[in-house]
Amino acid sequence: MSPSWDGAVFDRLYAQTPDPWDFAASPYEQAKYDTTLAALGERRFGAALEVGCSIGVLTRRLAARADSVLAIDVAQAALDQAAARCADIACVTFRRAMVPQDFPSGHFDLILFSEVLYFLDAADVSRTAALAMNHLAPGGIIVLVNWIGETNTPTTGDEAAALFEAAAARLQINSSLRAETYRIDVFGSRELPLQGAERRKDILSADCTD
Repeated sequence: MSPSWDGAVFDRLYAQTPDPWDFAASPYEQAKYDTTLAALGERRFGAALEVGCSIGVLTRRLAARADSVLAIDVAQAALDQAAARCADIACVTFRRAMVPQDFPSGHFDLILFSEVLYFLDAADVSRTAALAMNHLAPGGIIVLVNWIGETNTPTTGDEAAALFEAAAARLQINSSLRAETYRIDVFGSRELPLQGAERRKDILSADCTD
């Protein structure tokens, strides 16, 4: 198994083209984002963490569902585009970081890994899962989106999802969706959330774009 892809790999990709996966224009990506956001349910989140935000297309849409969004990526060129795309949204913060080694401190009501885990090798997926579990706020959820087609990455999407599940022992799968080319898995705690951990919708009626 090959090692996790490091920042240099992604720096080269973004140097070749500003949007290597056509996130901004692809109807396929937009439809997948629709499905990803639908998987969150109707609830609103306090603090959200997006791992692997790339150029910020999904970040911008995620900001409407949370009080604050911390979006991280390993490629500075991607972060520069993301910051420009979301410059009018005060509650979004961007940071250059690589998981598992730079996993952010604090606790999050939503942790989203969209098309990122299979760039990690097995050991790093497991470490990332353990960190995510420990940084999940009571009542929070973790969402994995993984490509399940052929790939030259260190793990496949199915392998990454299985490794994550095995390492996140205190979590259970709340829902799973398997499309033709990707899967979405939503994890939540096996323990009952603390009373009041999920905030009332009437208090949080305004999204963070206001």
